[in-house]
Amino acid sequence: MNRRILSAIILFLSFTSIYSQEEVYELRTYELEFFGQAKVLHNYLEQALLPALDRQGIEHIGAFEEYGESLPKKIYLLIPYDNIQTFQSSKDVLAKDAKYLQDAKTYLNATEEIIPYKRISTNLIRSSAGFPKLVKPVDEANLFELRIYESHNEDALRRKVKMFNDSEFKIFEEVGLPMVFFGENIAGDQMPCLTYMLAFKDMEAHTRTWAKFGPHPEWQRIIKLEEYANAMNDITRVFLKQLPYSKL
Repeated sequence: MNRRILSAIILFLSFTSIYSQEEVYELRTYELEFFGQAKVLHNYLEQALLPALDRQGIEHIGAFEEYGESLPKKIYLLIPYDNIQTFQSSKDVLAKDAKYLQDAKTYLNATEEIIPYKRISTNLIRSSAGFPKLVKPVDEANLFELRIYESHNEDALRRKVKMFNDSEFKIFEEVGLPMVFFGENIAGDQMPCLTYMLAFKDMEAHTRTWAKFGPHPEWQRIIKLEEYANAMNDITRVFLKQLPYSKL
């Protein structure tokens, strides 16, 4: 084969592989100090960060607080990127965005005594082939369930993701469990793990819908398969509600 043609094919394949990647979700958590005033953080997110990300073309950013009165209080930010390159370049774009730097001035120049959070943690999540794109929930969704499934090693996680791709997504759809996003964590805490989010009208709808899942015949079939045995060993569940400036 002509060397020039071969080079062109390799370049084309490299280009398409970059721009056909799965979505990447940044799940950022701000853990607030017990007596911290969160206003400076809320103002920063609402008036500076989210508008700046919107100018980058990043849509459907979710901003949440926990449902109920758990302590320490936390603020969650869900940022969906088209691919890992978009995630990587976003901070560089922010650093050159003059309007963002002006709008964020109060926050960026805040002293340690004013900053209301103790720490920020970030998880990166790569979407699955079975659920490749974030789905914006219906307007009546007021309760969000964040679920993290941990596995004892990478192969167990692979099998659990396969379980979703091959069967569980269809079960979720049939029983009416409305998924917002799903993916395998590629960086962060609790790894190896997968993370997904569901949206409900309220807690009653949550309880009613999940009650249909366990008895579903396909679920009863697949939980007996040796292939999926011991694919998951722990579940973290967090209930969330959207903040007024959330774009999800």
